Amino acid sequence: MARRTTGLRFQPSGGARSAPLQVGRKQVLTIERLAHDGRGIAFVDGRTWFVSGALAGEQVEARVLGARNRIVDARAERILGASPLRRAEPCVHAGRCGGCTLQALPHAEQLALKQRTLAEQLARFAELAPEEWALPLVGPEFGYRRRARIAVRWDAAAGRLEVGFRATASQAIVAIDDCPVLVRPLQAVLRALPELLHGLARPQALGHVELFHGNTSAILVRHTAPLADDDLQRLRIFCREHAAQLWLQGKGEPQADLPEAPLGYRLEPWGLELQYRPGDFVQVNAAVNEAMVAQALEWLSPRSEERVLDLFSGLGNFALPLAQRSREVVAVEGVAAMVERGRENAVRNGLANLHFCQADLSKPLAGASWAAAGFAAVLLDPPRDGALEAVRQLGSLGAERVLYVSCNPATLARDAAELAGQGYRLRRAGILDMFPQTAHVEAMTLFERGPAAR
Repeated sequence: MARRTTGLRFQPSGGARSAPLQVGRKQVLTIERLAHDGRGIAFVDGRTWFVSGALAGEQVEARVLGARNRIVDARAERILGASPLRRAEPCVHAGRCGGCTLQALPHAEQLALKQRTLAEQLARFAELAPEEWALPLVGPEFGYRRRARIAVRWDAAAGRLEVGFRATASQAIVAIDDCPVLVRPLQAVLRALPELLHGLARPQALGHVELFHGNTSAILVRHTAPLADDDLQRLRIFCREHAAQLWLQGKGEPQADLPEAPLGYRLEPWGLELQYRPGDFVQVNAAVNEAMVAQALEWLSPRSEERVLDLFSGLGNFALPLAQRSREVVAVEGVAAMVERGRENAVRNGLANLHFCQADLSKPLAGASWAAAGFAAVLLDPPRDGALEAVRQLGSLGAERVLYVSCNPATLARDAAELAGQGYRLRRAGILDMFPQTAHVEAMTLFERGPAAR
């Protein structure tokens, strides 16, 4: 298949060395296109500028944040000529909070950027294009995020507590009183949280705060020193007022203030409930997660007589629905606590044909007892660094179908090239809009053995 050449254009490096750029210097730039991370790209005097807050086709005045060799990181300070696509940013904290960097871009254009990113990475690193592109899986633009970490820092010099989210390209904390991407119950918690934390007698003991929402809301308070009794009581009252569980974490693992209260979420289409603890990996977008699981089942099409392998299985987000359709599912995860949680979820949901195993998936799988009988189909959902070692061995497991869910198109493309080398063809691909308003790309790909369909 012909390779598509759609990568970034860099200016030639020959000629006289340019004078170093000072942080804070301003420069007028014309933005040519968007990078994969959503920043605008411009070229001046042999340098490539990556400009946050700028859209393709715009003329901006940008401030230098840092420079190395011929690469410049900058931020748009003024929009001198706006793109016709630019919209008013829905969040009042846009441009200062580092969380949502694409708010000025309409949602349809955000999806197009993510689609281009996936296609370009597959073409550039694997020389592949799918036989069929799937429509993007989407959910609500706002009100989708069911998990968030709130930065908390005691400023000893000023004698005050800072509460909010990290700023763009900085360790500074932006005070946040509203966050439109959070689910509604967590928005209410966030609005009231700063006043609670500022009123504590010993705010110096706070590390950070995490918010969760599933079958109920939960608040995890990370503390670096024991909490005062009065402060603990204030936290309990706050959680009761917001119908939230209180979890505390000192030196060890998070502990529920009321241990009998489970924290979990439902996969409603399959009648399943998965319990978890703060610190466990859970997809932040419930609507897209359900759509993702449904699409994975449709694409992989497990049959009742088949044995299926789920790698990087976590709590069982894919494994439990797979087990409802397969003869047997083996779910493999590297973190012992997650394996135990997965086993508990399988028992709780009455799935005796689902078996969780622990293994280091960065090492060869040969010799593992669970791999000996082989598998008809494999699903894998690895972290950002991908699954190259595991992918190298999939052909030996006898799998005819491989479904790969990715949170990093670059490592997906690398691993896709390995699968292609084993005789798998890229049957389908599509993006999953798990994080609207950001440039983060999640994707799903299906690989099949055998000749292309006619």
